[in-house]
Amino acid sequence: MAKLRRKKYQIRNLHQNNMRNILEKIVANTQAETAEKKELYPQETLTKTAFFERPVFSFKKALKESPTGIIAEFKRKSPSKGIINDTVKVRKVTTGYVKAGATALSVLTDKVFFGGKIMDLLLARNFNSLPILRKDFIVEEYQVLETKAIGADALLLIAACLKKEEVRDLSRLAKSIGLEVILEIHSETELDWICDTIDVVGVNNRDLKTFSVDLDLSLGLVDKIPNQFAKISESGIHKAETIVQLKKAGFDGFLIGENFMKTPNPDNACEEFIERVGKYLEHEPTKIPFFEKFFAKKEEEE
Repeated sequence: MAKLRRKKYQIRNLHQNNMRNILEKIVANTQAETAEKKELYPQETLTKTAFFERPVFSFKKALKESPTGIIAEFKRKSPSKGIINDTVKVRKVTTGYVKAGATALSVLTDKVFFGGKIMDLLLARNFNSLPILRKDFIVEEYQVLETKAIGADALLLIAACLKKEEVRDLSRLAKSIGLEVILEIHSETELDWICDTIDVVGVNNRDLKTFSVDLDLSLGLVDKIPNQFAKISESGIHKAETIVQLKKAGFDGFLIGENFMKTPNPDNACEEFIERVGKYLEHEPTKIPFFEKFFAKKEEEE
């Protein structure tokens, strides 16, 4: 028995070490790819793109005004699950998400580990007028400028990959060019990474080192996040009842990717999920009403 327990412990430690190595590999790969991009597309070319001067759709405002707060994600694969869905098309899925009543979109742009492409976000931007989050491992200033140049409205900064001062500097740059910033945290310690240039704080229920999921992480941190920030819960959300629980706890938004993408028709899965959430929240399904309300407000602002 003692030998069996020791073997299980060794296997668990090996798994955790492998996952830590994956996180390090992702960041190293991102830095290498960014270095290549700098050679091909110098920084000054990014600021001359058509999207760079475009006013963003506010991610934070959309979350605060939405009755459901669903952030629907386009993701082909992940390090923990492998291929999730590599046959569906960006245009069909993202426009379907919008029609289903999603509050915002999230698009993966990491190619090697998540199967994403810059073109995925460009396509999503061209065919949709909701806030779009660029989901990637942002570690350099060049990527911040690139995020605005490809038409995203918000970028993700992951505390596990960045020092406090890096979060501060990258978020300041993002805000200076009109982007909104989502800070992703995974522990109470990372609350210290929050600064005044952050718009939204997301709690990722998936540990980036072990890839295990624990929804109690969100429930334990929600009250410790200052109310001036919109709050989102990410990963491991599969049931409409969970949205109700997290919403009552104080979250404004809920990022869902795999739960939709693992189906043959992610947009249909999103629609059915939002309808169930609406029923649990004692609302009518929030498809067209929120969609029209959002654009009416944008027209008034313009």
